[in-house]
Amino acid sequence: MKQFEATKRLLNGNTFYIRPFPAFTSANISGELFSSFTPMLGSLAPMVATATKGSKSSFLDMGAEEAAPMLAQGLSSLNGDKLERLLKKLLVKHNNISVELVGSDEVIPLNEDLANEIFCGNSQDMFILAFDVIKSNYSGFFEKLGDLFGEHFEAFRNLLKKETPGLKNTAN
Repeated sequence: MKQFEATKRLLNGNTFYIRPFPAFTSANISGELFSSFTPMLGSLAPMVATATKGSKSSFLDMGAEEAAPMLAQGLSSLNGDKLERLLKKLLVKHNNISVELVGSDEVIPLNEDLANEIFCGNSQDMFILAFDVIKSNYSGFFEKLGDLFGEHFEAFRNLLKKETPGLKNTAN
């Protein structure tokens, strides 16, 4: 059953097992994701452009380490309460992640207290894990979105590849 097939992710020596959300939970969270991501489309544009430079067909095909800084920059446009609520929904509220801690052979469910301990002082890994949750739950949606809009989606990708006169990316 798809709902119980876990994706394995190693972060800082800890092994995380990510299971997909149930269908209705996934639909609910997708609404929050889209309402959260709409204000930050400007930050997603470089992710799409970066992804299309290589052989990747979607920004969700990017590695989490590559996408996390851009995602974190985009999420900075959210207020703290919304961001915290979204991260809790993605990581702990629905019991979709288990973790095997460094030096242990026991796999335990990720809860808020354990997440606080694991990610304290290392919140970038929390964003990386959240990106992996999004990838495991919504990658098919973005592929189908590209198919649905066909040439328009490809034109948007090509537009992002071009350098706009007077606008230069000054980020390192």
